[in-house]
Amino acid sequence: MARATWVKTTQDGRRLEVVGLAILLGGRLEAFELIEVAKHPNRRAILDAVPDATHMAGRVPLNAGQAATVLQALEQAEAEVLASPAAIHERHRIAAMWRAREQGIE
Repeated sequence: MARATWVKTTQDGRRLEVVGLAILLGGRLEAFELIEVAKHPNRRAILDAVPDATHMAGRVPLNAGQAATVLQALEQAEAEVLASPAAIHERHRIAAMWRAREQGIE
């Protein structure tokens, strides 16, 4: 099982963690990626409520340090997934399939 990286505890006591390629809030899936507050459609309301927020993980605002923790954990998990024998085999299988298609073999 993938290890959990703690990011923060919310005001209501739930833990925000990165487990594998997922961001979990209280043990339930919250997001797979971060959204910059500057690019978020509700940025004004977010900044009014949490002035130091730089990113959102689903419904959870994060400051710069917390966002860096999430991004680092996601990058490490992705590197581990890509290095797994199953992922390497799958990339080789897909490459062989595309090569065969290019040569007219299906």
